[in-house]
Amino acid sequence: MAAITLSNLVKDYGDLRAVDGVTLEVAEGEVYALLGHNGAGKSTTVEILEGHRRRTSGEVSVLGHDPDRAGRDLRDRIGIVLQTSGVEDELTVVEAVDVYGSCYRRRQATADVLDLVGLGAQAERRVGALSGGQRRRLDLALGIVGTPDVLFLDEPTTGFDPAARRQAWELIRQLCAGGTTVLLTTHYLDEADHLADRVGVLWAGRLVAEGTPAELVGGGGTRIGFLLPDSIGLDELDGVVPPGTELVGDRVEFTTPTPTVAVHAVTGWAIERGVELIGLTVQRPSLEDVFLALGAEAPSSS
Repeated sequence: MAAITLSNLVKDYGDLRAVDGVTLEVAEGEVYALLGHNGAGKSTTVEILEGHRRRTSGEVSVLGHDPDRAGRDLRDRIGIVLQTSGVEDELTVVEAVDVYGSCYRRRQATADVLDLVGLGAQAERRVGALSGGQRRRLDLALGIVGTPDVLFLDEPTTGFDPAARRQAWELIRQLCAGGTTVLLTTHYLDEADHLADRVGVLWAGRLVAEGTPAELVGGGGTRIGFLLPDSIGLDELDGVVPPGTELVGDRVEFTTPTPTVAVHAVTGWAIERGVELIGLTVQRPSLEDVFLALGAEAPSSS
């Protein structure tokens, strides 16, 4: 069953079309990452889903409610982590979570929430005294204190060190294991790769690609490279490496959809000649590579 549904969503700002006919579904318990460059329409789309911005046209449903008309029944079931929060600096961490938690009927205990986000030791510190990473953890705490069925995460780990990012990822996985649906926007494409069940790519307000990270990455082939051995020319690899193989400086590079066969061919060739393939690498394309390629292929907005 879908927790979030968009059908031909359009949002115009005067003559500017920020969201151009987006259609997608997010299943219950799924992590869906919405990716796009600055100005692609991500924030506008999420704000419409949250009920903070009105759409121009199209159909929208979150947990069976139209966010434009929904009241407490929907607000009580969603959590929101904005890029920046407006929490009063003079409040302590405990006070901030208590205040936000008081808005929900299914609130979690403040101490439990602070432990989940790693702020237990900062419970009595004032918000204004927190580091950037600690403030981001507080934002996450405010988003989950109401035990949301749907959680909107807008750049949730900005300012986190690598260890804190991994902890946040684990927390998101725990929430989803409990049935929470997560809609994530992030500029960290490795974050989307690690967390998302499915990814949608927005470009100029249009959804230009959608699928699991593996599906999006899988179509790009695998990049194989190695240093050309001394006194051997690229032409001596004819029949061993595929057509289109490049010599970049002194490095042989090519892309193949069958990396196991390709590696077997080049390593077998090297063994027969008694040479070592220095710097041999086998690298699948990253989600970032796919994202940039999709952007290069995407049509411009009219």
